[in-house]
Amino acid sequence: MSDINQLIAQVYAEAKRESFPIDEPVYQAAGLDPKMPILYGGNLESQLCFFARDLGKDEVLVQQPLYGAAGRLVRQGLYRVLFQKEPSSNTDLLGVLDRVLLTNTVPYKPPGNKAYSEAVKKRFRPFLERLLVFHWQGSRIITLGNEAFKWFSPYAPKGAAAKFFEGSDRYTSNLPITLTAQDEQGKRHERPLTLLPLPHPSPLNQQYYAQFPQLLQQRLTSIFS
Repeated sequence: MSDINQLIAQVYAEAKRESFPIDEPVYQAAGLDPKMPILYGGNLESQLCFFARDLGKDEVLVQQPLYGAAGRLVRQGLYRVLFQKEPSSNTDLLGVLDRVLLTNTVPYKPPGNKAYSEAVKKRFRPFLERLLVFHWQGSRIITLGNEAFKWFSPYAPKGAAAKFFEGSDRYTSNLPITLTAQDEQGKRHERPLTLLPLPHPSPLNQQYYAQFPQLLQQRLTSIFS
């Protein structure tokens, strides 16, 4: 199996193989190659992964997932639970990266912050599978929003993810899945993981935005206590 740098190189090669929508001006303003993926941030040896939809402008500028407004809410919540105090600076928030992996359904920023099509997600899915099965050492994934949760539907029994998400307790209960990935020899590997869904922490998500910090704290307390 390849090391993580080889995986990133494979994503880059796939992005160059055939064009797809990328918000190229944001990358160019940051002095970055738009085809170079921002695959993950944080620690591959951590027990917890946050899995979001895709990158925003702030994430591209610093080359880290979950760095913008939504990401700050996540990092602040992590800091409170891990260190039992309030963060006082962005430097404080960087301290949580040792304890978590951050990634997205597609390691690129879409134009206009619109979700990537299913075709684009399918194209990059094998690389995310390899990241989570071969390179990440943890077992629990907090998904942020509907798109991130639905990405994992194929790894649950047929219909199980949709039924789970219809439940009123979807943001407090867990869904076990079996993630699969193929290695470079075509051999299929499996890893049992647990999904802990949360709503996306966007101000546009009026139903859950105010509740998000409490829901996040409940999830994190159950993991780190």
